[in-house]
Amino acid sequence: MTPLAWVAVGALGGAMAIARFLVDSTVATRLSAPWLGDDFPIGTLAVNLSGAVVLGVFAGAALSGTAYTILAGGGVGTYTTFSTWMLESHRAGEDGDARVLWANIAGSLVAGLVAVALGHWIGGLL
Repeated sequence: MTPLAWVAVGALGGAMAIARFLVDSTVATRLSAPWLGDDFPIGTLAVNLSGAVVLGVFAGAALSGTAYTILAGGGVGTYTTFSTWMLESHRAGEDGDARVLWANIAGSLVAGLVAVALGHWIGGLL
């Protein structure tokens, strides 16, 4: 990759980190999962599912090379957050809230696979 491509990865990564914070906080303050209580990390779920759809679009559109590295690695990779998902799951377990723990882990995995498949289908239409 060229030095300019690395700069693009860094710049897009910075912008997407800010976007992650904004989406997470906006969703968390406006939506809830009443069947799971107020402690369910709905903002992180929204971030990760929207990122999964976008990554699926890139794959479905057969994006590759430097463009894929910049957009998928620098963009979606920075936007989505595995570590926060696991931390929030761990905290639910520590708090003894098995319902939130397993809903967050299993629900995120299942919904994430559906989101990628949806994105892949959309990308194939492009």
